[in-house]
Amino acid sequence: MKLNNLTPAEGSRGRQKRVGRGEGSGHGGQSTRGMNGAKSRSGYRHKIGFEGGQMPIQRRMPKFGFKNPTRVEYKAVNVSTLQTVSERFNVTVITPDTLIEAGFTSKNDLVKILGNGELTAALEVSANAFSKSAQLKIEAAGGKLIIL
Repeated sequence: MKLNNLTPAEGSRGRQKRVGRGEGSGHGGQSTRGMNGAKSRSGYRHKIGFEGGQMPIQRRMPKFGFKNPTRVEYKAVNVSTLQTVSERFNVTVITPDTLIEAGFTSKNDLVKILGNGELTAALEVSANAFSKSAQLKIEAAGGKLIIL
């Protein structure tokens, strides 16, 4: 077998449709483009969302809602996650960098510690924000909070 004698599988390639080559071909006249209109002309491109002159859906639907430009989004990390990180990596000081290494956050995330789960290790935790329940659990376990 060589590259010069490779052929496609039998029946996998159809014949090319030759349009505009006379009425006898069956594709003469309007060349399979139908009756007149923009779609029958060369160079036809419709705008995105164009629905043939009917009012497009993005204009029929009402505007609603509000996007707060000053919203601050935090990546939520639970107290139970802190416990697993301290056990797995054998650390007592947990910073956002530690959580990035463990794969729980990424480098651009602001971290908020939430109080779901149990904490037994006395940890020194640094984060951007803490919930009340997380604060109580960390301090009850003998840990310390540092707000960045």
